[in-house]
Amino acid sequence: MKAQVTTLDNKQSGEIELPEAIFGLPVRADILSRVVEWQRAKARAGTHKTKGISEISGTTKKPFKQKGTGHARQGSLRSPQMRGGARIFGPVVRDHGYSMPKKVRKLALKTALSAKMAEGNLRIIDAARLDAGKTKALAASLRNLGLNHTLIIDGPVIDAGFAKAARNIRQVDILPSQGANVYDILRHRQLVLTREGLKHLEERLA
Repeated sequence: MKAQVTTLDNKQSGEIELPEAIFGLPVRADILSRVVEWQRAKARAGTHKTKGISEISGTTKKPFKQKGTGHARQGSLRSPQMRGGARIFGPVVRDHGYSMPKKVRKLALKTALSAKMAEGNLRIIDAARLDAGKTKALAASLRNLGLNHTLIIDGPVIDAGFAKAARNIRQVDILPSQGANVYDILRHRQLVLTREGLKHLEERLA
């Protein structure tokens, strides 16, 4: 399949051939969901924590005698049923990440790219370079291209001027080709690939 290539000034810069095996796959919502959940689980800090009974400060003395009070027997003021007591089976500091097969991750990335292509929300630009590094100039170029909620994927090295200009624009993000991932592609309305970014993505997913 062919796609038009434009410049940042919205001028035609020829055509490029997109591989069917990467941009023409059927959209598998189950695969996308699996990988997004995996990515979000890996991103969790896992710093949640509550105190167990061994961590609660307080006396170990029995609150009152076993019999004759008319109350339920109690063994500790640090028990979970007591005010200020422990929490049983509460959250502990841990890693929420788990493994995901490489084939599934690769298929999900191809599927995400195919989904953007099928929606008509995939654009190819010649290069993501900006000598001045001015946010105003880049914002005008993106408006001219009809881009507002956009992820831009460049080659392995992002142009410093372009990155400087893009970081001040709301809902516009830029990633190197090695950082391309399913979650970021899906959470942006539009996806923009540079020629260099497309080349490295094809090599990565071949």
